[in-house]
Amino acid sequence: MEIIIITRHQGMVNYLAAQGITGQVIAHVSAPDQVRGAHVYGAIPLHLAALAASVTVVDMPTLPAEMRGQDLTAEQMTQYGATMSPYCVRRL
Repeated sequence: MEIIIITRHQGMVNYLAAQGITGQVIAHVSAPDQVRGAHVYGAIPLHLAALAASVTVVDMPTLPAEMRGQDLTAEQMTQYGATMSPYCVRRL
């Protein structure tokens, strides 16, 4: 099944690659068909997540508030406790 990585951050792409995850990288979803049936890595709105086979987000529980919104390297992501959490979202 197709893997789509949704991010504007090269560090995220590098982090995922270090975990053995590669795929098409896009900055944002411009059409629902881009994610329909795919395994998505990144943050997307729920109405689009419901179209994907799965959505995996990367959480960094120890990321300091002042580092939020910054471009991080894969090494920094690991330093701040990056973990992947998969979800299956469906519309009710």
